[in-house]
Amino acid sequence: MDTIGHHYIVEASGCNPGVIGKVETVEQIMVRAAEVAGVQVWSISFHRFNPNGVSGVVVISESHFSVHTWPEYGYTAVDIFTCGDSAKPEKAVQYALREFRATNVHITEVTRGLEEGDKVFFHSIVTWEEELLKRAVDGQRAPARRPASRRRGIVAKPKQ
Repeated sequence: MDTIGHHYIVEASGCNPGVIGKVETVEQIMVRAAEVAGVQVWSISFHRFNPNGVSGVVVISESHFSVHTWPEYGYTAVDIFTCGDSAKPEKAVQYALREFRATNVHITEVTRGLEEGDKVFFHSIVTWEEELLKRAVDGQRAPARRPASRRRGIVAKPKQ
C-alpha cells in the first residue's frame, strides 16, 4: 500500500450559472463523475438553497464526492476523495470541470494516508493552477497540469 487515498480540493471559477444553479443538473454531473472514476455509488443527497446555490454529496464505495455552488459568482467548490488504487479521481475532476464549464481552476491534491512507519500516517500536498481555455481547437477544455514541485505536509507528533 503506497497510500490510503487521494483527495482533490477543487476551486472552479467561471462556471455556467445556468448549469451550477440547477440541483438536478449538478446531481447528474456528480453522479456521472463517480461513474467516470469507476466507483460504485452508494448514496446521493442534494439540496437547492434559496435564492440559489446547490450542495450535495455522493457517497461512494471508496469514500465520497461533494459539491457546493454559488451561481451568482460562477463558483463551484468540489471535493473528490477516493480510497484504494482502482478509482480514477482525476477523471472525475476533469469531467466535472468540463460539465460545469469552468474557465479557471485551482486544484489541491492531497495524497492521504502515507505511512511513515509504525502506523504513523501523513499526507502530501500538490497544488495545480491553470487558466482553462474557453474553447480548445477540439472543443474540449484543457485539463489542469501538475507542477514539477511537490510539498510534503506537516507531520505533527504528539509529545511523549
